[in-house]
Amino acid sequence: MSDKPRILYSSDGSHEKQCKTCGHYPCECKVVDINPSALTLKIRRETSGRGGKAVTVVFEFPSNPDYFKNLTTKLKTQCGTGGTFKETSIEIQGDHRDKIKAILEKMGFKVKLAGG
Repeated sequence: MSDKPRILYSSDGSHEKQCKTCGHYPCECKVVDINPSALTLKIRRETSGRGGKAVTVVFEFPSNPDYFKNLTTKLKTQCGTGGTFKETSIEIQGDHRDKIKAILEKMGFKVKLAGG
């Protein structure tokens, strides 16, 4: 554990920079090597809080930001749409669950569709 105190409350927005997993900024999580055949990623469609627009979310992956930022770029390119990488998920604009599932399976990941 580091000597830095964890932020419990902040009105200046600095609490939003904390890692969702370890609670520190900068993140002190251990970066995990990625073996696609050993991982099961989940995909769901969300519309909540987005003005009724659909977003495809890939979630439940280990901590390796560089790998998943690159994966986000590949998925956005393949789907021909925008999106973003967050610490705990990848969000791709639009309902592309089947297309993303096929892309990830081709890369060697196990994929499950979550939600209804």
